[in-house]
Amino acid sequence: MEIVEYCFGEEKFLTQIERCEWRAAKYLAHLLKEDKLQTALGGWGKLYLLTEGDTLVSFITLSERDCISVSECAKTPWLGFFHTAPEYRGKRLGKMLIDHACDCAHEKGYHRIYIATDHIGLYEKYGFTYLKNATDIYGEDSRVYYKDI
Repeated sequence: MEIVEYCFGEEKFLTQIERCEWRAAKYLAHLLKEDKLQTALGGWGKLYLLTEGDTLVSFITLSERDCISVSECAKTPWLGFFHTAPEYRGKRLGKMLIDHACDCAHEKGYHRIYIATDHIGLYEKYGFTYLKNATDIYGEDSRVYYKDI
């Protein structure tokens, strides 16, 4: 397994992101194709991929903002678009990506990181603490978690 940073135009991984069953992955693929990821992520952001050879196992973004409006939660940085392929789930492989993104945020001088989700019980096992519910940019309720890094 290897963690790599996505580079614009990497078709083999873009195609795999696009084929994911998750609706948000399809939106991520659209942003990547249109080279609009940086704008969507608040001006800066990275997409990290966990790969096994040419196979995409998991991915996550580290960015200035996510889907929570600034008026709801003016915090930064955020993890987002976290996904692990179904055949790799249950092996805690995604933890490698979360830890990597947290390390990168810490190297940038951050001491806390945030994630917005509708999941309950998923991010707690990675050391995240529930902060509050907030409305996302689509008008939906989302749970905001944080982790000290």
